[in-house]
Amino acid sequence: MSIGADISLTNYLNQYFGFSSFKGNQEVIIRNVLAGNDTFVLMPTGGGKSLCYQLPALIMDGTAIIISPLIALMKNQVDSMRSFSVDDGVAHFLNSSLNKTQTQKVKQDILAGKTKMLYVAPESLTKEENIVFLKQVNISFYAIDEAHCISEWGHDFRPEYRRIRPIINEIGNAPLIALTATATPKVQHDIQKNLGMLDASVFKSSFNRSNLYYEVRPKVNVSKEIIKYIKNNAGKSGIIYCLSRKKVEELAEVLKVNGIKALPYHAGMDSNTRSDNQDKFLMEEVDVIVATIAFGMGIDKPDVRFVIHYDIPKSLEGYYQETGRAGRDGGEGQCITFYSYKDIQKLEKFMQGKPVAEQEIGKQLLLETVSYAETSVCRRKMLLHYFGEEFHEENCNCCDNCLNPKTQFEGKEYLLMLLETILMVKEKFKGEHVANILLGNNTTAIKSYKHNKLETFGEGAEKDIRFWNAIIRQALVMRFIQKDIENYGLLLLTEKGHEYMKAPHDVMFTQDHEYEEVDDDDATVNPGAKGGTADEELFAMLKDLRKKLAKKKNLPPFVIFQDPSLEDMSIQYPTSIDELQHITGVGAGKAKRYGKEFVDLIKAYVEDKEIIRPQDMVVKSVANKSLLKVFIIQSIDRKMDLEDIAEAKSLDMSELLNEIEAIVNSGTKLNIDYYINKAVDEDKQEEIFEYFRDEAETESIEEALAALGEEDYNEEEIRLMRIKFISELGN
Repeated sequence: MSIGADISLTNYLNQYFGFSSFKGNQEVIIRNVLAGNDTFVLMPTGGGKSLCYQLPALIMDGTAIIISPLIALMKNQVDSMRSFSVDDGVAHFLNSSLNKTQTQKVKQDILAGKTKMLYVAPESLTKEENIVFLKQVNISFYAIDEAHCISEWGHDFRPEYRRIRPIINEIGNAPLIALTATATPKVQHDIQKNLGMLDASVFKSSFNRSNLYYEVRPKVNVSKEIIKYIKNNAGKSGIIYCLSRKKVEELAEVLKVNGIKALPYHAGMDSNTRSDNQDKFLMEEVDVIVATIAFGMGIDKPDVRFVIHYDIPKSLEGYYQETGRAGRDGGEGQCITFYSYKDIQKLEKFMQGKPVAEQEIGKQLLLETVSYAETSVCRRKMLLHYFGEEFHEENCNCCDNCLNPKTQFEGKEYLLMLLETILMVKEKFKGEHVANILLGNNTTAIKSYKHNKLETFGEGAEKDIRFWNAIIRQALVMRFIQKDIENYGLLLLTEKGHEYMKAPHDVMFTQDHEYEEVDDDDATVNPGAKGGTADEELFAMLKDLRKKLAKKKNLPPFVIFQDPSLEDMSIQYPTSIDELQHITGVGAGKAKRYGKEFVDLIKAYVEDKEIIRPQDMVVKSVANKSLLKVFIIQSIDRKMDLEDIAEAKSLDMSELLNEIEAIVNSGTKLNIDYYINKAVDEDKQEEIFEYFRDEAETESIEEALAALGEEDYNEEEIRLMRIKFISELGN
């Protein structure tokens, strides 16, 4: 059904949504849909894409079928639509989360003509029973949300999206509207071709989000940097993206320990916890969500003030989509990314084993990401260039490169070298190959094509690969060259490039960033490893106190606190029981049992010496194996054999005993009698226990073996008994 151009859409907009005017080209898109035309919408996050199909759906006869990839997203959208209507039946979703009765209710409402919008996942659309049902429905149009999922070149390719067109043909034709917030020209063409809508009206909004600030930092002390940033922006909402679920859990824990209201979110969590965490974020009960890319698609939280990437994303589309969740209300949006080339190498490893074509695409997308991270050109210019849009301003004043410009140099000779080489190889090779020719690298490919015979072979050898990569990427942004995406990124000269070769002129290039190649494992660093040096005077005083306390309690000193714990105390100066719990080898139990006299001594010492503590600058850490710790404790409670526990976690016996020792040393009581009684003779048990109680001056295993006799006892027996001893007497 088409609706006349003369109707007042503003009245409808006000009636249904309470808005008095449209944003950008929303109105012209909606009129196109109402006229019954296929429509392709490219609009950045926060531009108001959803309204482009919601309003026509409410105005037109029948039910609009909205195909959406995520159950959470559907629920969010349906709830939002129902809040604008008196009848809950106005919007429904049909997916695997509904039971039989709920599904029946949805179908009744649709057939009764109550439902204007039905949200379905592509998987639900393909079910035979749903196809049969939808054939009976008067469909106003189909909306394909997150349409980039159709393309292998998109950042979130889903094979089931490829089946949408054949299914629509089976159910019954109606106009199509495809919507996405990220699509390069290649992805756009892919979507239109696959959906059979090459003749569609295309509406492309600018991808420039002028309120977003972009910054890339070297990946050093990331957890510390993040904590510092969040504390400087207290009370603001933010999302932190990590690539692995493990890192999400670890980082969320580290933030919590450091007094930040944060929760994790990833696909491996059970759905109730996941949606509960999402709701807490939306309701502002927590400030920060640490998530994998599973979070945020379609989440309409307008006041996210920062998006931090702990790990660099796999593609620039992914990056744009995720950073786009900041500042959707037009207010401040800080986008900070931590980058190390080692992360790229990890991502490349993950691709191994996939089909060759998929690997090629993946590598191309990664190269674009590296280019973005290492460039010293305006980040906004780079991003927009990637999406086929030109940014004409010389300085955006809202990215790290524009605010802190790098040194520029005259690049005429290098540009000419590059353009000449691309022509010499007949525009049939990628940037990497061209750079290797200029550097004079005799690679297998260069030898086989005899490119070592070219005039420009080795002409740029005084520079390195980073330099030539920078020249190539800046020549792309300046549009002297372009990439043939269809052919995996072959370099071609543009018209501007050909003109430059006829009439060369001075052209300025910028030096690229050089990021330190460092691994960041700081989120899981042992809290004792803070890099300080112990206060010798305090350390001696703590040892004296321990000795007195041990004598009073009739215990060996090491049972109270071990030397590494005292050493850490003399670095960090904990002055409360709470701070003491973050000291190496000190758990809550031990801190409460023995801690008071130690913190009192430290407090008096700090005041007397007027010491400025490093506390505020030190990131409190969680044990990097907190999940392993929980598993071990639970398994011992269930009286599981230690060999089986070790096997379950791919540890050898010695490694497992290290973990158990760490648990009891920090104050947790563990009863491993069930295992000791099988593994150690009763007489031996008694002798080892007595040794630690009456003779031992330190916890040393070597000293115990020497005292008890190496012929009669082995290391494992002594370690097991030491665990029992510390657990029973010290905890």
